[in-house]
Amino acid sequence: MPRFLSHEERRQRREEVGERRRQLRETRHILRRLGSRNQPEESRAAILQAAAKEFAEFGIAGARTDAIAREANVNKALLYYYFQDKETLYGAVLDNFFAGMKAKVFDALEGDETPRKKLLAYVGTYFDFIASNQIYPKLMQREMMRAREGRSLHIDRLVKTYFQPVYQKLRDLLKKGMAEGEFRNIDPAHFVPTMVAMIVFYFSSAPVMQRIVGFNPLTPQRIAERRAAVIDFISAALFQPCGAPGVRK
Repeated sequence: MPRFLSHEERRQRREEVGERRRQLRETRHILRRLGSRNQPEESRAAILQAAAKEFAEFGIAGARTDAIAREANVNKALLYYYFQDKETLYGAVLDNFFAGMKAKVFDALEGDETPRKKLLAYVGTYFDFIASNQIYPKLMQREMMRAREGRSLHIDRLVKTYFQPVYQKLRDLLKKGMAEGEFRNIDPAHFVPTMVAMIVFYFSSAPVMQRIVGFNPLTPQRIAERRAAVIDFISAALFQPCGAPGVRK
């Protein structure tokens, strides 16, 4: 049965709606006043960047829109002008990241190169993208936990729009490489998440690894070393020797 709101809860709802409307009126006034000096795309990008940091650090429950607006250097009303609420903003942050990732790796997987070269291009591109957006492994972990607990409102969209298309591209590439004798026989359903985990886990576990190995794993030198190590490991695990029958160099 539906739960009826108490008088106090209805009063709070009315106040929240009234505050939201007031903020939207204030935002429209600001935008009209700015006129040609308004930079909506820059403002939206700044909000998304600030929100990504806040969500990665505190999760969606602990994130504060006041802090996001302050970090983005925008009026809080402007934040609500672009994004209806915190959940909408959180979804936009995820879409912004995964859309960029998908575009990058799809570029690496296109063209007429051999499966071996395409696979190496994918690994390098994906590694560089994560290395340049180091807050996202932490954000991804939080979203995976929400999905496991059945609390994610976005996971189905993320899977359909981003995860499945990338996986299918990689699966087809791996099958092509195996058919042509370039790759060992492996199961893409195991090999693809292994490749991803080798990259993402390094950045998400960096604070713990620093305590284990005694140095900062996120310096430019250490990141370059890790990149080379990942490519070397995947090559050794997947590639057939160049002298094997039917293998193209």
